[in-house]
Amino acid sequence: MLMLAIFIVLVLLICLNVPIAIALAVAAVIGLLATEGTNSLVSVALDMYDGSTKFSLIAIPMFVLAGAIMNAGGITDRLINFVTALIGFVRGGLAMVNIGVSLFFAEISGSAVADVAALGSVMIPQMKKRGYSAPLSAAVTSSSASLAIIIPPSIPMILYGVSSGASIEQLFVAGVVPGLLGAAGLMFVAWVFARRYNLPVEEAFNLRRLRETFVAALPAFSLPVIILGGIFGGFVTATEAAGLAVIAACLVGGWYRQMDFRHLKRAMLDGGMQTAVVMILVAASVLMGGFLTRAQVPQDIARGMLELTDNKWMILLILNFFFLVIGFFLHSAAAIILVVPIVIPLIQQVGIDPVHFGLVVTLNLAIGQQTPPVASVLITACAVARTNVWAVTRVNIWFILVLLGVLLICTYVPSIPMFLVEYFYRS
Repeated sequence: MLMLAIFIVLVLLICLNVPIAIALAVAAVIGLLATEGTNSLVSVALDMYDGSTKFSLIAIPMFVLAGAIMNAGGITDRLINFVTALIGFVRGGLAMVNIGVSLFFAEISGSAVADVAALGSVMIPQMKKRGYSAPLSAAVTSSSASLAIIIPPSIPMILYGVSSGASIEQLFVAGVVPGLLGAAGLMFVAWVFARRYNLPVEEAFNLRRLRETFVAALPAFSLPVIILGGIFGGFVTATEAAGLAVIAACLVGGWYRQMDFRHLKRAMLDGGMQTAVVMILVAASVLMGGFLTRAQVPQDIARGMLELTDNKWMILLILNFFFLVIGFFLHSAAAIILVVPIVIPLIQQVGIDPVHFGLVVTLNLAIGQQTPPVASVLITACAVARTNVWAVTRVNIWFILVLLGVLLICTYVPSIPMFLVEYFYRS
């Protein structure tokens, strides 16, 4: 009965447009007061502080800062030039360039919103000039930006690792193959649209042009090599790799001598606010997590689910549906922080690999970023393209189907995403 009352309070506060972090903290405090009295509130501030200052969380602002430096230092422009020279000869090549550059940018920033804001302001106007409709331009940019939370380094994966105790480095490795599969699928859908609407070829393939753009972009390619090579090789942790990414982005930006400090300042402020929102959510989740653990709510949910079925594939199906639904209404960080600690005991009891499950959760939330009403990434893309959300959604549904296909593959054929983890860490 108490849990139902707390849940109703939480939903009401969210419906009243109270920030989710505040609503979460208020609901947790009510639960603590009801079960343990006022003495339980003595250590609330200290618990929240400890929870939001974990070493692993330092990676979040670092990766956001690295992405800001990358965009302000002319690095993005050189990546766009190289990818255009590489695949611009294909019909609808500009859409594929958009997707390809998102792959590179995702390996630095780890944030889908940062990806769509940075690349959308460059790519969407260019696509519209070349005959792409505004809804198609926004759909390509939005869906490809969600690769940022599949491909390492991924901020939602960091949050999942902190919430579940799973290895963040192994989560990053597990995200590589699904990210590449997703990119290939999105490019195929973009090619189908290009054939249907007779969209233009950007430029004929020119080996000399490809070589020139590759040389120009070569310093930029060092960034994913440093980040992924350091993590895969076991030389650095995810947090240390984030620090190296910032240093490398500064060095590469200095090499190009194109640093736009006004743009950098704006991007750093935006990144700081984004990080603050996540950290407040983490701090509030510590209170709720402590209350739920002492009330044994996760264990009760696990027992209830196991009474229905103990088949891990059926449980994954149920949890997939559950995360897809909450992705409609919650930001990915809030969904992870609120739900993952509750379902982890169930995952452990049925023998699901927590790294595999982390990938499933991340893919679900990537889809959630594309589905209204919340759809933070989709709405950002629509704002840049100056078009209606529902018009974009009608086009974007085909790109969402690709992400759903990748989700099903990763859920029910775990050997595909997990073979790199097995090779690097468990062989």
